[in-house]
Amino acid sequence: MKNIYLIGGTMGVGKTTTCQIIKNKLNNCVFLDGDWCWDMHPFQVTEETKQMVLENICFLLNSFIKCSAYENIVFCWVMHEQTIIDYIVSRLDTSDCKVHSISLVCSEQALQARLRKDVDAGIRTEDVIRRSIERIPFYKKLNTYKVDVSKITPVQVADLIIRNC
Repeated sequence: MKNIYLIGGTMGVGKTTTCQIIKNKLNNCVFLDGDWCWDMHPFQVTEETKQMVLENICFLLNSFIKCSAYENIVFCWVMHEQTIIDYIVSRLDTSDCKVHSISLVCSEQALQARLRKDVDAGIRTEDVIRRSIERIPFYKKLNTYKVDVSKITPVQVADLIIRNC
């Protein structure tokens, strides 16, 4: 049986870092970041591009599921609405898989501090702070296992997910 880890969270919460750690800790593991499926310039969010990215994600995840080399599949993306998670899962061949839906959450103060570092380093633009904080409440409504990352390191987060999911 394969494990599929769907890890969501608002921008800057530590999804990619945590997933890279999980990938290196689990055997026969592959990692996909949803953002890689629509890395474009200029960045355009339209109904067409949203549908395209979902199709790209589902295609890649199903390819990983079908590949005998992988036992563990780790996927992360913002996934702030249950409909996004449900859409993705409904299009995957999960017949021989256990799906683990996880949301990384944190306090507004912790999120602001993390994002401020990225803004100061030129990695992100200033507007991401407001946009990311606005999404915090969405994760409380999701049918996911919540991990509060406010006061723990990404290694601790990864270990917690591996141990409890």
